Amino acid sequence: MTLLKDRNFLLLFAGQGISRFGDGMFTATTAWLAWSLTHDPAAVALVTVAAYAPTFLATFVAASYADRYDRRRLMILTDILRAVLVAVAVGLFAFGSMSLTVLVAVTALLALVGAPFAPARNAIVPQIVPPALLQQANGLLQVAFRAAFFVGPLVLAPVLAVASLTTAVALNGLTFLLSAAAVAALRVHAPARRSQPTGLRSDLAAGLRAVRSEPDVLLVIVTFVLALTLTSGFLTVGLVALVGQGGEYGLLLGIAGLAEVAGALLLSRIPIRRLALVAMLAWALLGVFRLPLGLATSPVMAAALLALTGLASALTDIPLIALVQQRIPDSHLAKALGLWEAGIAGALAVSPFIASTTISLVGVRAAFMLSGAALVTLALVASTILAATTAKRPDRPDSRMGAPGRGRRRFIASPEERGPSTH
Repeated sequence: MTLLKDRNFLLLFAGQGISRFGDGMFTATTAWLAWSLTHDPAAVALVTVAAYAPTFLATFVAASYADRYDRRRLMILTDILRAVLVAVAVGLFAFGSMSLTVLVAVTALLALVGAPFAPARNAIVPQIVPPALLQQANGLLQVAFRAAFFVGPLVLAPVLAVASLTTAVALNGLTFLLSAAAVAALRVHAPARRSQPTGLRSDLAAGLRAVRSEPDVLLVIVTFVLALTLTSGFLTVGLVALVGQGGEYGLLLGIAGLAEVAGALLLSRIPIRRLALVAMLAWALLGVFRLPLGLATSPVMAAALLALTGLASALTDIPLIALVQQRIPDSHLAKALGLWEAGIAGALAVSPFIASTTISLVGVRAAFMLSGAALVTLALVASTILAATTAKRPDRPDSRMGAPGRGRRRFIASPEERGPSTH
């Protein structure tokens, strides 16, 4: 692919793939460590909450720094600080001082320190990729993220077979350093400094105004968060209850993950003309496949439905990211993406409780049907609101690939810095 021949994009693609590999392995490692320390499922849940709660609380605020300062340097600093925290954890392992309390604290600190990273990473993409290739770039990056995160937990078992949990944790620290090295090698122009320094509160308020000034962008973000709240818990709580066997559960999750990778790869090749509409209708498509999942009478049928939902899920976030990158001014881009990331963290924290409560009330099969029906309804209502909003603003450019964002200042490196042309 053309983008993978571009030096800057290849560095971002490889570096973030390595980082997400480490994240996937670390997520599995912390869950296993919490279990080995306590043999209590509540301890595993506590570590999971520690990984998401700081992200929910801090991402939007932290994204302000990604908009006001050099995103590349912020990403490097974030990676280095996380590597230091992991090194501290390795030292605690070595001295036998690791406990559940310490594990929760380290996990929460890693999430807190890493809060600016994802918004900065997504916001730096338009600085190295032309507007017409944003969808392709986001599709390829999602392939790297999903594939690497999916592989990470699979590597844990071989690592534990030949080494220890300490080694597994240390490997995650190494991935942070490799990610920092890849980002440091990027050749991008830093955004021009503002003539007047902006305080945190005023910058956050300006960011919210920028998102509100684009009603379709706000609608897509809100729809995504609500839909994720209605769906993600059923892949953790609901699917376990549905299949009842650990082997089948792992296999079905793997199939869904591979389908998401395939969907992201497909979207990197197919241009989408109506980003906002596609991002919302994708949830309806996902709901259509989710609705009969509770009625699946065989693992083969469940696998087929999960593969289809995996393909549909790729349609929900790749167009969203490209839409935000196009429509939000560069000075507020990381905050808009940070608002989305914070919503994701909140949804992932709440959704399992919604799923478990629904299952306890109506049973697992009916719960899957309700989840699918709710998704379809949400997507259709949101699409109707989008159509009404678009009709009221006929002068607004369509959300199409290659359409320049209002007020967006592009920071495109010179041909020598960019390497081979991506046009």
